[in-house]
Amino acid sequence: MPEIYSHSKLSLYEQCPEAYKIKYIDKTFPELPSSIHAFLGSTVHSALEHLYKKLMEGKVLNLDEVIDFFARTWHDKYTLDIRIPLGEKIENFFNRGVKFLVDYYRTNLPFSKDTICLEKKIHFPLSEGIYIVGYIDRIEKKDDGSYEVHDYKTNDKIKSQEEIDADRQLAFYHMGLQNLFGADVQVKLTWHFLAHNKKIHSFRTQAQLNELKSKTLDLIAKIKATREWNACGKPWCDWCTYKAVHGMRNRENKTREVFSLNNNLSTIS
Repeated sequence: MPEIYSHSKLSLYEQCPEAYKIKYIDKTFPELPSSIHAFLGSTVHSALEHLYKKLMEGKVLNLDEVIDFFARTWHDKYTLDIRIPLGEKIENFFNRGVKFLVDYYRTNLPFSKDTICLEKKIHFPLSEGIYIVGYIDRIEKKDDGSYEVHDYKTNDKIKSQEEIDADRQLAFYHMGLQNLFGADVQVKLTWHFLAHNKKIHSFRTQAQLNELKSKTLDLIAKIKATREWNACGKPWCDWCTYKAVHGMRNRENKTREVFSLNNNLSTIS
């Protein structure tokens, strides 16, 4: 049976082997409540996907239509269990999303009509029986036959050019396009940092991709050889949302076990 890995799956092991084991090996990772940051990101992504989907159909949406779609999606999908940081207001995040879209729209108009794929799934072999999977926000094909990958980021932190050039996720996208369109495909990798209204480009050589492949296989071998699944131990470890939820469920399960045991003992006596 093939083994499937993704950038986020590998990152979880690097961040916390304990959480990796519980999620991907024990498969008992609890369903965590969504954060407002994640909700903001997914809603902005939906609005941009809608913008380019309509563009691919031959219609250029005006800015009001994009904001209206964002607002309707926000109100349709927002739920009261979404976590909001203490002292923050929900409308601040909504307004932030509107600003992201206004800035993006005005900066990128007129929009490129080279888009060929939205939310494209990539799935390619890293070695015999080991596959990488991922999803690309948007892919363009240029007149010269090259491709450009676009990925949207809504978090406040912007990465440096050096960090972008070393990013594993972007390089996986390049490798995914090689699998789709051929080993010699030319790829430009672009991250849009919407909170800063800035985009940063990056490229990978074949030597860099080969090095990443080797390092990723080494990491996967390390994961498979792991026997002690330690928690990350970082300063914020005790405040981990996973631990709060998982710990509560463990306590609930132990209470049920004790209750069941007492019932059984009562029946025996």
